[in-house]
Amino acid sequence: MAIDSEQTPLKKSHFLRQIVERDLAGKGDRPAVNKLVTRFPPEPNGYLHVGHAKSICLNFGLATEFGGDCHLRFDDTNPEKESEEFIKSICEDVRWLGFHWAGDIRYASSYFDELYDFALHLIDTGKAYVCDLSAEQARAHRGSLTEPGKNSPYRDRGVEENRALFEKMTDGHFDEGACVLRAKIDMAAPNINLRDPIIYRIRKVEHHQTGDQWCVYPTYDFTHGQSDAIEGISHSICTLEFEDHRPLYNWFLENFPLTQGGSTAPVQHEFSRLNLNYTVTSKRKLKQLVDNGAVSGWDDPRMPTIAGMRRRGFAPESLRSFCEAIGVTRVNGVVDFSMLEHAVREYHNENAPRAMVVINPVKVVLSNYPNDKTETLKAINHPQKPEMGERDVTFSKEIYIDAEDFRESANKKFKRLVIGKKVRLRNGYVIFAESCSKDSDGNVIEIQATYDADTLGTDPSDGVKPKGVIQWVDANNAIDLTVNNYDRLFTEPNPESFQSDGEDSDGFIGCINTDSLKVVKAVGEASLGDAKAEQVFQFEREGYFVADRYDHSQQAPVFNKTIGLRDTWAKVENN
Repeated sequence: MAIDSEQTPLKKSHFLRQIVERDLAGKGDRPAVNKLVTRFPPEPNGYLHVGHAKSICLNFGLATEFGGDCHLRFDDTNPEKESEEFIKSICEDVRWLGFHWAGDIRYASSYFDELYDFALHLIDTGKAYVCDLSAEQARAHRGSLTEPGKNSPYRDRGVEENRALFEKMTDGHFDEGACVLRAKIDMAAPNINLRDPIIYRIRKVEHHQTGDQWCVYPTYDFTHGQSDAIEGISHSICTLEFEDHRPLYNWFLENFPLTQGGSTAPVQHEFSRLNLNYTVTSKRKLKQLVDNGAVSGWDDPRMPTIAGMRRRGFAPESLRSFCEAIGVTRVNGVVDFSMLEHAVREYHNENAPRAMVVINPVKVVLSNYPNDKTETLKAINHPQKPEMGERDVTFSKEIYIDAEDFRESANKKFKRLVIGKKVRLRNGYVIFAESCSKDSDGNVIEIQATYDADTLGTDPSDGVKPKGVIQWVDANNAIDLTVNNYDRLFTEPNPESFQSDGEDSDGFIGCINTDSLKVVKAVGEASLGDAKAEQVFQFEREGYFVADRYDHSQQAPVFNKTIGLRDTWAKVENN
């Protein structure tokens, strides 16, 4: 398995690293592992989200650190909800995060023949049977956490009858839901997952990989461990919700001809999933956001999907740094979204070039500047990194500043442009506001001012130092920009449990932030006309913005707000 040169493997000590070190040294309860082989096994039924990013960094990161391999395998056992679109997006996400899987992409569907043979093996050894109970009847027989289940009336069918019925299922003689193949384990087991789980069901739908070859499909629980074993996975690393499934995972492996004896069997280990506040990560709920138009798609910049965060301008380095910072434990908890934002802000502060953009422009006319003159000034691209060079910005008689940077009168705390006072233009001159013009509604539409020709890079000629510095854009060379100002999608810290009316199970829809997207027209310096899609800039005094991955072009520049220069939500939550 290869990894991008910029990738930094996880460095924090955690229990999974200790387990790997122990197993590779032969000091654990299992035979020595010659090579670490992990896997990342998403189901292709949606786009990956920030929780998957943690799993990707963990599985690929450990394999990289210990000289092993990490497989990318699609556990595609549910063809009704899976598609090539999701497969493509998942592959792109893994690559974008900086990782490369070992060998070819793998599919659980590639093992359908072996899995089918294993099902026949369980039938032949009396450990699987065809059950005709309806879904409702099966639930009634299953019992509860405090009561054992009841045996199915079809549990004692003989081997020959079960074989014949399973072959009929495979040949399409039964309708969907008419019967299933179940493992014969223990209906009184305290762990409900061991109460004769379904291992095959009838689904008369076409599969994105195998077409119409099959009309019966294995369940995830039945497929997962065997796929691990077929691929030679040494450590099956998954999140804590699969802990209760581990006994079933092991039962199948103990009865799988390939791993009987246990020496080559993979071992499952669980870690806590990543839960972020102000976020939902349930694929069902993310799909609901897409389907009801709350967002523009799976890769909407407000979505917690990896594709959405990429389009928002989050750097892969930021996500990797964030996943390292939160650590790996077996204790579930909620991580504050501001930790992710901090990682994003830290990276872009170090690496994003600067540019001047005016979000809410108002014109300033410099009465003492020559009418026909345009001069070229120099602006540094990064104040702490001279190696990033300089860019040209033009200056002329008319410029734009942000309306928020002007007041007709103000107290001493307002350190921007005020009538009768001076302010310095970033990378430019000191100007003095004299008056302003307004429209019929009282809005300022033009500011009349003068400039001090002796103040380019120096103190004013009269010795008065302005207290503020503001950004600006030359009106004669400005380019028009569309700016998507994004904010958090939800107003509640825990939208998954939010109930707007006390009854609606999907009450999270009721706490959607209706101001999470504001589209504005802005003006920017001419150099932004050369911006490439996905290039991130710090718009001075505004925040970090990225040229949209899809909508941006030099003819129609579109920038998405990635993040502000500071955490404004902390102030909101403390008020």
